Amino acid sequence: MLVSDSGIGIPADQQDHVFEQFFRASDDETRQTSGNGLALHLSKLLMEMQNGTITFTSTQGKGSTFSISLPITKS
Repeated sequence: MLVSDSGIGIPADQQDHVFEQFFRASDDETRQTSGNGLALHLSKLLMEMQNGTITFTSTQGKGSTFSISLPITKS
């Protein structure tokens, strides 16, 4: 599953930290919005708990695309 936006994107030098607890990209635009830096951290934890993955690509000024992948099991 892919989720994309056309927002401000994530600066390349900060992308390694996106899934860290309480991380928020640091620039003038991001500081004008509310948030505590937990959503992506919790999303990654939930994916890992289900043996899945979450990855992303982002271009500053153009937006981001997040991809989640969960295993399919037969019951």
